[in-house]
Amino acid sequence: MVLLTLLSAIVVLLFLGVVAVYLVMISRLLEAIGGTPTSYLAKLRLGLRAIETETGHLPTQVTKLNEGLTAIADGLALADDHMVGTIDAVLKQEV
Repeated sequence: MVLLTLLSAIVVLLFLGVVAVYLVMISRLLEAIGGTPTSYLAKLRLGLRAIETETGHLPTQVTKLNEGLTAIADGLALADDHMVGTIDAVLKQEV
């Protein structure tokens, strides 16, 4: 009975040792991925922040652009109406 208890304790300690070793290995891997200022995650975060800063003015400019394009579309529709009228007048003169 004592032998079985001692063997169980050794197996549990061995299991906990293996778990501890792998947790340290996982921790080191995660540290390399995102824990330092030179890590890939930090570089990605820096790049995304730069994109956000550079494109931050777009929402206001797009609104202005849409207003301008709407005005151009209205002008083109008016020009189209005039061209249709001109073509109709020319066709009536030919007859």
